Amino acid sequence: MRATLVAAIGLLFLNIGSVQETRAAVEKIPTEIFAAEGDVYNPILSPDGLQMVYRQNADGKTFLTVRSLSGGEAYSKAMPDDTDLIWYRWAGNGQVLFSVSSLKQYRGKRGYIGDEFRQVEMYLIDTASRQSRYIGLQDGGPDGDNVLHLDPDGRFLVLEVRRSIYKYPSVYRIDLATNQAELVVKDQMRVWDWVADNAGDVRLGLSYRQNTTLIYYRSSAAERFKTVDKVKDKDIVDGGKESLFEGFNIVSGSDEGYVLSNAETGRFALYKFNLKTREIGEKIFGRDDSELTRFTLSEDGGSLRAAYYTDSRDRVHWFDDDLAAQQKMLDRTLPNQEVWISSTSDDKSKMIILSTSPQDPGSFYLYEPAAKKMERFAGVKDQIDPKVMAVTTYESYAARDGTKIPAYVTIPKGRDPKKLPLVILPHGGPYDVRDNMDFNMEVQFLANRGYVVLQPNFRGSGGYGEKFYELGEGQIGRAMQDDLDDGMDWLAKRGIVDPDRVCIVGASYGGYAALWGVTRNPERYRCAASFAGVTDFNTHLRYNRQFLKSRYKRQWKEIVKGEDDFDLDDVSPVRMVDQLERPVLLVHGKKDSIVPYSQFKLYKEKLEDRGADAVFVTYEKESHGFKEFENRKDWLDQLDKFLAKHNPA
Repeated sequence: MRATLVAAIGLLFLNIGSVQETRAAVEKIPTEIFAAEGDVYNPILSPDGLQMVYRQNADGKTFLTVRSLSGGEAYSKAMPDDTDLIWYRWAGNGQVLFSVSSLKQYRGKRGYIGDEFRQVEMYLIDTASRQSRYIGLQDGGPDGDNVLHLDPDGRFLVLEVRRSIYKYPSVYRIDLATNQAELVVKDQMRVWDWVADNAGDVRLGLSYRQNTTLIYYRSSAAERFKTVDKVKDKDIVDGGKESLFEGFNIVSGSDEGYVLSNAETGRFALYKFNLKTREIGEKIFGRDDSELTRFTLSEDGGSLRAAYYTDSRDRVHWFDDDLAAQQKMLDRTLPNQEVWISSTSDDKSKMIILSTSPQDPGSFYLYEPAAKKMERFAGVKDQIDPKVMAVTTYESYAARDGTKIPAYVTIPKGRDPKKLPLVILPHGGPYDVRDNMDFNMEVQFLANRGYVVLQPNFRGSGGYGEKFYELGEGQIGRAMQDDLDDGMDWLAKRGIVDPDRVCIVGASYGGYAALWGVTRNPERYRCAASFAGVTDFNTHLRYNRQFLKSRYKRQWKEIVKGEDDFDLDDVSPVRMVDQLERPVLLVHGKKDSIVPYSQFKLYKEKLEDRGADAVFVTYEKESHGFKEFENRKDWLDQLDKFLAKHNPA
C-alpha cells in the first residue's frame, strides 16, 4: 500500500515522476490484483466542508460512506438489495440524496413492451441519525430520479416523474423533511422533458413529435406556457440544418440563460441564450477540436463555474478565477497526471483533488489552500503499481470510406511491437459515449497478458461533433462495425499486430459488437467475449428505448434504422446465430437492469440448440457491472483462459 502523504505546499507541493516506458520484461500480474476492490470512489464534500461522502464496495454490496473531516469518524450505508447505485449528491448539509435502479417484472404479459422494466428510486440519508428513507411519489412510475432542481439548503427538490409507463411526465415539488408532494406542472400531451430555473420554477417544456420538437416557455411560474418555437430535426433551413440545443440553464427572474448549441460549427459550445426569443447570444466558450459535454454554475446558480470537454483526455475550463489559478498550480505540482478539482466546499476552503493517468488508477487528496496542505486520504486501487503498467497512446486511422476514426492503442510493456496478438475492445453506449485516457482495468490486464489493445471511438461516438455522430446513424452492425475491422487492418499494415491472431471483447454495446464481429466476419476474428451484451436489438429496445438515446436524436428508430427499411434482426446475433463459426464467451449478471438477463438466455438457448463452441457464465447477484471481488476475478480468469485457448499470446 502506498504511504499516506502530508505535504506542506509551497510553489511545488510534491513531484511525481513521469511513467517511463522500458523494454524490460514484465511479469504476469495475478488477476486478483486487477480485480481487487478500490478503496474509495467519487468522494464529494458537503457544502460546509465538514463531511465527505463516497462509494465503497465490499462483500458483494455497494455502500455510501459518510466521513467526518474533524474527527475522522465514518459510517457506511448499504444500498438496497438487488439495486444499482446510479448517483448521489449532498442535499444541503447533513443530507445525502441517492438514486438506485432495479429490474422489475410486470404482472402478466404486456405484449409489445415486454415483461420487464427498469425501476428507478431515490432515498435520503440523514447523516445525524444515520437513517435513510424513500423520497418521491408513493405511487410513482418507473423513472423516479429525474431531479430538475435541488434546493441548496436541502429543503425541497423539484422532480419530473411519470405516474405510469403510459403517462407523460408531471412535475412535483417534494418537501425533503416530510416527503409531501405538491403538483406544480401537470402532464401535457407529448411533453417529455421539463426544465426548471435555478430557483426551481419550471420554465420550459420540450414536446417531441415526428421529426419535430415543440418548445413551450414561460417567463415565470405565474404565467401559462406558450409555444415559442418549432425545431425540425431534418428540414433544411436557410441552406443548412437547424442548430440543436441542450443543457438549458435558466436564470431565475430573467429570460436569459446558458445553453450548449452546435449552431456555429456542428460541435456543441457554450452560449448565452434568450429563452423567450430563442436567440443565441454571445459565445462564451468552445473548442475547434472537440465539443463540450456539460457545464456547471456557481452554488447560487447565477454565474458560470466550469465547462467540460474531451480531446485526447478529459479536461475542464474554469470560469472561476480562483479555481483556474488553483488548477494551474496543481497541474505543475503533479506533472504527467490528470489532476482534477473534483469537489469543493462552498467557501473553497477545502477541496478534493484526484490525480490519475492511464497507468495509475488514481489518488485522492484533501487540499486546504489557505494552509497550503494536501493530504492523501485514499487510493482508487492501491494494489496496482503504475510503473509496470503499459503506455496508452491516442491515435487515428482512416476507415474504408475515408472517415477519420480516433482510437487508443496500448502496447504490452516489455514486448517488441511486431506481429503481436490483438484484442479489439469497443466501448459501450454506443452513442454519445467514447473511450478516453482514464485508467482501464481490462485494458491493462489484457496488455499484461501480452495483447495489443485497440479501443476505437467508432462513428457515432460522443465528443466529435454532429457530423461524426450522423455517420453512425443507422449503422449499428454495419459501418460502425466496419470501423472496428478497419482498425485491425491499420495496425496489421503497420506490422504491430498479426491479423491472424485477433479476438474482440466488450461489455454492453461492446459485448454486442464482439458477438456480431465473429458472426459477421469469422475470417477476421478467432473468438469473442461478451459481458452483458445485447443479443437481440428488437427485443431489447422494447424493454428500454432509452438505451440508444443521443444528444442529437430523441427517436431511437432514426438512430438505429436510418433512412431505409433496415431490419435490426439482420444485425442481431440471436437472429443470425446460424452464421456463427467461432467460439464465444458469454457472461451476464442475473440482476442486470440495463441489459436484462433475458438477452443472455435468448442467445444461450440458440447456441445450445446448435451445439456451438461456447462458454456460458452467469453471476447470480451481479447487475451491469461487478460488485463482488470473486466475480470480478472470475471474469478475468474466464477471459484469461478463453483467450489463452483461442488466441494465445
